[in-house]
Amino acid sequence: MITTEFLLTSLAVILIPGTGAIYTITTGITHKGRASLAAAFGCTLGILPHILSSVLGLSAILNMSAHIFSAIKMVGAAYLLYLAWNMWREAGKLEFKQEGQEADAGQIILKAITINLLNPKLTLFFFSFLPLFITDNASSPTMEMLVLSMVFMGLTLIVFALYGLLASSIRTYLLNSSRAVKRMQQAFAVVIAAFAVKLALTDQ
Repeated sequence: MITTEFLLTSLAVILIPGTGAIYTITTGITHKGRASLAAAFGCTLGILPHILSSVLGLSAILNMSAHIFSAIKMVGAAYLLYLAWNMWREAGKLEFKQEGQEADAGQIILKAITINLLNPKLTLFFFSFLPLFITDNASSPTMEMLVLSMVFMGLTLIVFALYGLLASSIRTYLLNSSRAVKRMQQAFAVVIAAFAVKLALTDQ
């Protein structure tokens, strides 16, 4: 069930930077390490509804209903564009939390959950990905899917936490380079906007 192929494939998927990874990285830079861990945790929790819908078969409904899929997809794309616009508009105005200032972990987690929750491609991904690693003639395919899903979530949490902590470690450099900060924000904004356009234009 949990094979080397599954672990390597999962890592390959997780390591590819997406909107969740970018949010975790920017949180690590602006709010330091502890906040980046909250972002990583939130992004991981945002995967859970997609996994549950896949296990329960709701993803099959989304796959069959073009109208439902398109509606959810457009909401997700619009939200990503909103994030991209805000990031571009605020480029060069990045505020770093100073010593003694604590970021609101609850808000960070909620935003991270929303970012992954509004991505219907995750549901379709799990619907097509997990069954490939279910044991033939398994006595409980549903249980195996849940176990594989939990392993995937665990790997996601670890990788995203590392992303955030590494980003937090370059805070000192960024504090002394406003131009680098502005270019970084603009680059992230463009990447998020590209994700939004790709999501909106991608078929089921």
